Amino acid sequence: FPTNDARVVFKFLKSLFVRFRTPRAIISNRGTHFCNDQFAKVMLKYGVTHRLSTVYRPQASGQVEVSNHGLKCILERTIGENRASWSDKLDDALWAFRTAFKTPIGCTPHKLVDRKACDLPIELEHKAYWALKHCNFDLKIAGDHHKVQLNELNELRDQAYENSLIYKEKTKKIHDSKIKNRVFW
Repeated sequence: FPTNDARVVFKFLKSLFVRFRTPRAIISNRGTHFCNDQFAKVMLKYGVTHRLSTVYRPQASGQVEVSNHGLKCILERTIGENRASWSDKLDDALWAFRTAFKTPIGCTPHKLVDRKACDLPIELEHKAYWALKHCNFDLKIAGDHHKVQLNELNELRDQAYENSLIYKEKTKKIHDSKIKNRVFW
């Protein structure tokens, strides 16, 4: 069984970076496997900002709490009475969560990561066949196309950030409209 020492954390983070790209920031608790010189060097090497959550207050990250709540609701509906099988259904629940439209950001979480809506397995098979048929391409044109796609992804993320700010303002306005002024004599 692996332990939570720094080596295990590095190995885990490197596997995440390879699969999902390097993040801009990592938020962690103040465990010794996150707060040490080796971890700081790895974060510097990959250009990742390391942020620490408040001591004894994991609820400080509201976004994580909301995401976990949504995932928990999906799992509860999926597994029903048989709670022993939750780990078998986790991949399906994560897929459902990532491909569901989120009003605060104005798109799906999957689209923020991959620039496009999620492909179903049959679509992936069709696209793989299409790619094999048309695999002769110019590397310069492909590189230019990739740069354009990266710019579009940054624009999409900026738009999602703006949408989340607008959503917060709307919810604040609704909340504030329900507050009554009270006069005490």
